[in-house]
Amino acid sequence: MTDPVRRRTPVVLDVDTGVDDACALLLASLHPDLELRAVTCVGGNAPLADVVRNTLTVLDVCGREDVPVAAGAARPLLETPVDARHVHGDDGMGDLDRPTSTRSPDPRHAVELLRDVLLEAAEAGEPVTLVPLAPLTNIALLLRTHPQVARGLERIVFMGGAAEVGNATASAEFNVFHDPEAAAVVLDAATELGIELVMYGLDVFYGPQVTREQAAELLAQDGPARLAGELITFQCDRFGTGSATIGDAGAVCAVIDPGALAVRPLPMRVELAGTWSRGRTIVDRRDWAGNLAHDPHGEAPARVGVALAVDGARYTRLWLETLQPGWSGMTLESTTSATPTPASIPTSIQR
Repeated sequence: MTDPVRRRTPVVLDVDTGVDDACALLLASLHPDLELRAVTCVGGNAPLADVVRNTLTVLDVCGREDVPVAAGAARPLLETPVDARHVHGDDGMGDLDRPTSTRSPDPRHAVELLRDVLLEAAEAGEPVTLVPLAPLTNIALLLRTHPQVARGLERIVFMGGAAEVGNATASAEFNVFHDPEAAAVVLDAATELGIELVMYGLDVFYGPQVTREQAAELLAQDGPARLAGELITFQCDRFGTGSATIGDAGAVCAVIDPGALAVRPLPMRVELAGTWSRGRTIVDRRDWAGNLAHDPHGEAPARVGVALAVDGARYTRLWLETLQPGWSGMTLESTTSATPTPASIPTSIQR
């Protein structure tokens, strides 16, 4: 009796690579349960040209020259661009001095590549999970310009926002803060088009951690594993810590293993005004109809699956085992054997 063919989940990543975007690209490129169909780039952690270069570098290391990469929006819809090189290094990816890819990006704009991939998926009856790990500029432009792509979308699982904390400001998470109008457009368009949204935000972002010792095991290898070790070591050195988050890679883990994430559907808005709160994701956790009925704004029309807790050790193991098959590093004790429950919210400002 032959084993049934395992169906891989088709995914497209939208990135601003970025140390943690690189961690996510490694996972999406190599995990056997995912079919990475394209990667699109947007300005964010670093300027767009750096993002494209870094993305091609990671895919080349993984031997994934087959994956098309397209450059998209270089700046937010309205905001002045503010990068995060103070976190990710001058080149946006840890200043690792990796060889530059010799291949060129796809000649299409990112929005055009996204449109083409999603319409092809719709025609084939194989909807794609879109995983934005960056400011949502490209995705806002896509959904407003080509709403018909909704037919080719299974869901959107995005890294951004938070129910509780911020990092770019005390109130706002970087990806949403960088282009809050784009985030608001995506919420509105997804609601209108019936697209499922899942938010992997700062409430869970710091849960999956890799130690310096585990990174050293990766550094002893070649290829993707070595790059993974370099990325984790850079973060540990940058922040003076003994471990570092896999960050955006957690959102990719959520596609592969959603059972390790506690997700609650909640109404959400993006704050577009406010001196201190612009870019904050306003997650409505009220449970009494009386309060809602007396709220002059009414309930937010967008309902988002908000990740409130994560089995971090489970995602760490998933990432490490993908980068180093047969990985035999120090034991990781899972925080739970079932769906996690909301726990203490990390207060770190790292991103």
